[in-house]
Amino acid sequence: MLDLNDGNRIPALGFGTWQIPDAQAGLIVRKAADIGYKLIDTAAIYQNERGVGEGLASVEDVFLTTKLWNDRHEDAEAALDESLALLGRESVDLYLIHWPVAGSEAYLTAWETLIRLREAGRTRSIGVSNFLPEQIERLVSATGVTPVLNQIELHPRFQQAEARAFHAEHGIVTQSWSPLGKGGLISDPTILGIAEKHGATGAQVILAWHLALGLSVIPKASDEAHARDNFGAAGVTLDDEDMAAIAGLDDPDGRTGPDPRSFGN
Repeated sequence: MLDLNDGNRIPALGFGTWQIPDAQAGLIVRKAADIGYKLIDTAAIYQNERGVGEGLASVEDVFLTTKLWNDRHEDAEAALDESLALLGRESVDLYLIHWPVAGSEAYLTAWETLIRLREAGRTRSIGVSNFLPEQIERLVSATGVTPVLNQIELHPRFQQAEARAFHAEHGIVTQSWSPLGKGGLISDPTILGIAEKHGATGAQVILAWHLALGLSVIPKASDEAHARDNFGAAGVTLDDEDMAAIAGLDDPDGRTGPDPRSFGN
């Protein structure tokens, strides 16, 4: 578990649901919970909140995150109400602004609404996703409230050291999306060498690297076998040599997803 700056806590290893269809999400999420995942991540734009909610209907003690999409920054309260209705819940554990939207400062309006929603008990914690340090500074300057977490693209080929340092300085948890680099890193020779050394899989090594850095990480798995494999990362302990070898994989051009500086406008 990782401490959040509002006094709450979040599991370090979670289960992501991006690209899991709504009709399949219920069964997959329920299996993830049965495996032992205590953090489930979804978003309005994933269009699977109903399925996720159905999968968690009889599950207790699971930390649930959902996110506000780009076209609802001026209407965040109604957007969360819609998400909660689909999820079948009165509140979520964490509500994130999904993207800042390049060229707009409507995220400031959204953040002010999220603060009120937290105060009203509709979400226990509030944070952001894909925000740059300067945008987080704008939020804090305008409201005095620091996000508990920033969910960003982060994997061994795009390690985001500056963002991680900024988050650490401000008490913000870094959460990694696309933590396996969209799967391409699993067969990297460096990763495979470390995996062989520890009797682990490539995915487990990469996820163990995230955990060793003190990050929260939300890999997606579309079937039970991959979900179990990913969950096994919690039992893999990397040494200094392993960490140094993975550090050498960093590439400033390693981003695989959209750039927040241009996405959403």
